[in-house]
Amino acid sequence: MAPKVLLVDDNADVRNLLRLTLSFDEYDLREADNGVNALGIIHDWHPDVVLLDIMMPGEKDGLQVCREVKQDPALKNIFIAILTARGQKKDIENGEIAGADAYLTKPFSPMELADKVKGFLSAKK
Repeated sequence: MAPKVLLVDDNADVRNLLRLTLSFDEYDLREADNGVNALGIIHDWHPDVVLLDIMMPGEKDGLQVCREVKQDPALKNIFIAILTARGQKKDIENGEIAGADAYLTKPFSPMELADKVKGFLSAKK
């Protein structure tokens, strides 16, 4: 069974770039455009990896989603990589406090992202 990866970003172009970046490997990909939808998919689908934007419209931003997932015993082992334009030291610290496993700033390196996902999945086996 292919590893499950959830792409969460309110920008469709970014989701397309993420999908293209990961298309060289066998992944089962799903997408969400806001935090509430992302949480619904995470609870129902239990992805192996979530690639998560911070700044999204709606009730929950990416940090809130990350915190909720990492505080849930049934979900806390999901690898969460935050992908955001916010790259200040305080932003990175907030990502760490929320429980993110990786923090990448936009524009990100597609190779670095693909390597992080592969590295996590091989460590999980």
